[in-house]
Formats: sequence, C-alpha cells, structure tokens
Amino acid sequence: MTGPGVSSPSQLDARIHDAIRRCWGFETLRPLQREAIEAGLSQTDSLVVMPTGGGKSLCYQVPPLLAQRLDVVVSPLISLMKDQVDGLRACGYPAAAIHSHLTSSERHAITQGLRRGEYRLLLVSPERLMKGEFLELLEALDIGAFAVDEAHCISHWGHDFRPEYRRLAMLKERFPGTSVHAFTATATPRVRNDIIEQLRLDDPNVLVGVFDRPNLVYRVLPRTNAPLQVADVLRRHRNEAAIVYCMTRVQTEKLAASLTGQGIKAEAYHAGMEAAARGRTQDAFASESLDVVVATVAFGMGIDRSNVRCVVHATMPQSVEHYQQETGRAGRDGLEAECVLLYSGEDVFRWRSIIERNDDDEPTDEHIRTARREILWHMQNLCRGLECRHRALSRYFGQPYERDGCDACDVCLGEVQGMPDSTVTAQKILSCIARVGQSFGIGHVVRVLRGASAEQVTRWEHDRVSTFGLLRDMSDRKVTNLVYQLVDHGLLERTEGDRPLVRLNQRSIEVLRGERQVQLVDPEQGSVRKTRAATESWEGVDRELFERLRALRRRLAGERGVPAYVIFGDATLRELAHLRPTTLEVMADVRGVGSKKLADLGPVFTEAIRSFLAGRDT
Repeated sequence: MTGPGVSSPSQLDARIHDAIRRCWGFETLRPLQREAIEAGLSQTDSLVVMPTGGGKSLCYQVPPLLAQRLDVVVSPLISLMKDQVDGLRACGYPAAAIHSHLTSSERHAITQGLRRGEYRLLLVSPERLMKGEFLELLEALDIGAFAVDEAHCISHWGHDFRPEYRRLAMLKERFPGTSVHAFTATATPRVRNDIIEQLRLDDPNVLVGVFDRPNLVYRVLPRTNAPLQVADVLRRHRNEAAIVYCMTRVQTEKLAASLTGQGIKAEAYHAGMEAAARGRTQDAFASESLDVVVATVAFGMGIDRSNVRCVVHATMPQSVEHYQQETGRAGRDGLEAECVLLYSGEDVFRWRSIIERNDDDEPTDEHIRTARREILWHMQNLCRGLECRHRALSRYFGQPYERDGCDACDVCLGEVQGMPDSTVTAQKILSCIARVGQSFGIGHVVRVLRGASAEQVTRWEHDRVSTFGLLRDMSDRKVTNLVYQLVDHGLLERTEGDRPLVRLNQRSIEVLRGERQVQLVDPEQGSVRKTRAATESWEGVDRELFERLRALRRRLAGERGVPAYVIFGDATLRELAHLRPTTLEVMADVRGVGSKKLADLGPVFTEAIRSFLAGRDT
C-alpha cells in the first residue's frame, strides 16, 4: 500500500537496503526480515518468531532508523542491553539503554538526550518500563513502537515464564495507537497464541521463520563419564568459543575444575556467584581471552558472541525450548557449529524432583504444573529418540522437515550404535532385579551385575544369586546407563522418594519371556564423523591470516573496551582471510563491513593484510 508519506515497495526496498548496507555492511536480508521491518514501519502489531541467529534484532532496529523516530525495546537482561548498544554504536547507530548499572549522571544524560531526540532506540527492562515515573517520561516522548524481546517469557506455556512480563499488557492502555511487536526465538503454536492474547496484540502480522538451523550438528550421547566426555568434545574445538551447560551450580564448579585439570582453561558461571565475578567471566568470554565457560542457564541470554563453535549440555535441559535456545547460541554467524547433549534417564528424575520441590515452595496453579511436566516429557522424547535430530526439532515447533537426511546429526551421520544382543543384556538386568527381590536401587543392582565384593552385596548374600557378575566385563558407568535406558523406555519402574527402587512391570515380564525385543544404545559410541559443511566453510580461507586477524580483533576490542564480535564477526574475518583485500575499495564489498567500520577499522585491517602478505613473500 502506498500513499502520502508511505514509500512504494521498490522505494522501501531501496531504503532498507541502503540502511543495512551503510550501517551494518549487509547486502541482503535474511528470510522474513523484510516483512518484519515493514510491519514495524507501518506500525502494525506483529509477532516475529525467528531462531537464534536468525537476525530478529535487525527487525526492530531498522524501522526507527528509517522513520527517524524513537522506539523502545523491552529486554530482560542488562548484559544483553549493554552488548547490543555497544554493537549499535560501533555501527554509528544512535541507541541507549537505561538500567541499574548506570550512575545517576549517566541516566540523566541519557534522559536529556531522549528529550532532545538524539536516540532512535531505547532498551529497558520490563520492571523499569512499568514504573510510573518512567511511563510518564515515555508518554512525553512520542514513542513510535514497542518491541518486546524474549516474548515467550509472558506465557505460562513457555519455557522461561516471568510474571513481570504479564504487566506489559498495560502498554496498550497507556499508549493507545502505538504498535507492539513481540520477538522470540522459541515458541510452539500454543505459546504463540498465548503471547498474542497476553500482549493484547491487535490483528498482528504473525511471522514464523524456519526453526531448523542447518549449520548446527546435533549429537545426543549416552552419558557415562561427563568430565572426560566433555573434554573430548572441547578438544575438537581448541581455541574456539564453547559453552558447557550444567543443571546445578555445584556441577558447574566441579566440571570447570575438572576441565582445567585436564588442560582446558575453563571458568564456572552461575547465579550464586558474586556479580563482579560473573561480570569478569562474561567479559573475558566476550573479549576472547576465555573460550570455555561452564554454566547454568543463568549464562547465555545476554551473550551475543557470534562465533560460539560448540555448545555442550553435560545434563539434559528442562525443555526443548531451552535446548533450542541454548544450542542456538552456537553458530550465530551462520558458520558450522557442534551441539552435544550428554543424556541419562537420571536427568529426567532430577528435573521432576526440582519441579515438585518448586511447586511445594511456591504453590502454582494446575495449568503451570501440567505445562512443566508436559514440557519435560517432550525433552525426554527428543533425547531417547533415534530419528534425525533436525526433523525431530522441526516437528516439535510445528514445522515439516522435507529433507530425507540432514548430514548434520549423529543419527544421519551413522554415529549412533546399537548394543549387540540388546535383548539378552536387558534380560540379564531385569533378571538381576527380580533375584534381589525388587527391593533395591540402581546402584545396588549395578554392583551385583558387576560382581562387586561390596559389603552391601555380601550382607544380603547377593553374591550368591545367579545374576552375580553377569556384566562384569562392562564398567559401572556403562551398566548404570543401560539400566536407565530400560527405565527411560518404560521397561522398568523406578519408585519416587529419596531412596528410589527399581521394580519390574508387565513389559519387563514380556522381555524376560522373550515376547518383547529391546534395542539399547551403546553408551560407548564410535568415532565422530566430519560433516561436509565443516570442510566447505574453510575452503579458500587462509588459516594463518585468519588467526592473525583474530589476534588483531582481540587487541582492538581490548583497547576499546568492547566485546570482540563488535569489531568484526568470524564470518567477516574468514571472508577477509579469503579475499585478502589490501585496499578500502575491495574491503567495502566484504559482508559485515559498513561505512562507519570501513572508515574506522578498514585502514588497520588492510594494513595488517598487506603486512602479512609482504612477510610471506620475503
């Protein structure tokens, strides 16, 4: 639609292209970005769902820049606001954030700048936004639109429900006629409908991108020895950014210490640490002086480092949404990245216990309790399934997956190995449980099967049962994992309480009678296969020059006090190391090099490339 003050489609495309080229150095838009930008410019309510790394932030950054107005972005974390503002300012974009870490003079300066119309984007938290005096300030500023980032936090059915987000429905009352745009990376159809209802979006333009991230390689491995398994994965990514997620604070500290002991520099990060210590770890990771962080879910939402090449889950996350969002922090630059999940059925019981304990501490309504259990069940299914991981994730978010195979997961790469004689092994385990009277936990059953001369075993004379030592050739960890696999597939029952027991059920009897076949996954997987994408992305790239430019980026970031990715992302560095531009004219054609960065950083990078090439020729 065109009219007074409204650009024609061709004019609008030209304006958008000019803005993204000049400010961000992009020549093209990603899928749905154009439609989302148009919704922002026309001030039509919208819900935009794009996977992490899909470029949703550009969708709310471009409209106020083109319309020369002030938009407000609701963001949940201070670190996320700070990094985003740093990145925008490096591109010459007038943006600001108001949060509790600012001094009173800094807040006053920003407020005065807002009144003078100096900014195009203002980032605030939902808590600050809803304060009376702050709302009064905004009402006096003629806000063009509100963008609600991480909008899934408003839904009971989301994976990260936050009560303070519910109050954002007031925006429609306090700012009638002002459009509201909701953005999230993870939302099932149910969550999308809830976001629309809770934010009271008016006939919104619903834009849902493709959830599949083809550049990510997914692997789900049986967990047998987490410290050693995590170290093996990280060694495939030496000198590359990696995040390792754990379930508890204690686990993060123990695993970080173990990795350090194995020669891998790693630091823990969790909400129980002092703010200063968390800040140091986060800053070290952003500046690339630290590559491995072992963390709880408290780490990540505010992390915008685009070149994370590996995400490891040492334990199963609580939901598919958490998994999608956390693995989505890998490969945000579009380059290949690996995501490994170490899984044991034990994780499911731990999460159930946490959910029940939370319900006891803070009673919640039945809808929330039901949602939490259902979300956990879906995550369990994803872990124990043996179909293409990309297809399983796409289906969960309500999207078809058309390809026959992804060539980017352990299943499609043929890395998942079944246990030889799985049914016989299962019968040995089930028979042992029967022999000990179905009155003991998994640890005791494992000791009997392994033929351990433990006091508990001999006291109950279980060293005399026929199943004693039947699996002595396997490790304790392997047998434990196999027992949990049987529980996971409903072939065994595990009681609730502090001292759970394992007991047979009807399916167990059918296995013992030979009426039901069992397929177990070998906890000791074979070798990891290299994907085609991992090879192709480095074709033509001068590795030595890439490392030289990476060191230059790190130095410049340190001098300027900004995260390294604010200088240039890995994708830009790889293209520079491929094209090896020695003039600003050639460098201007590299993706990610906008006009301000070309003027600011171009001379030092082209000089570094000339120096490198000259040194190679001598």
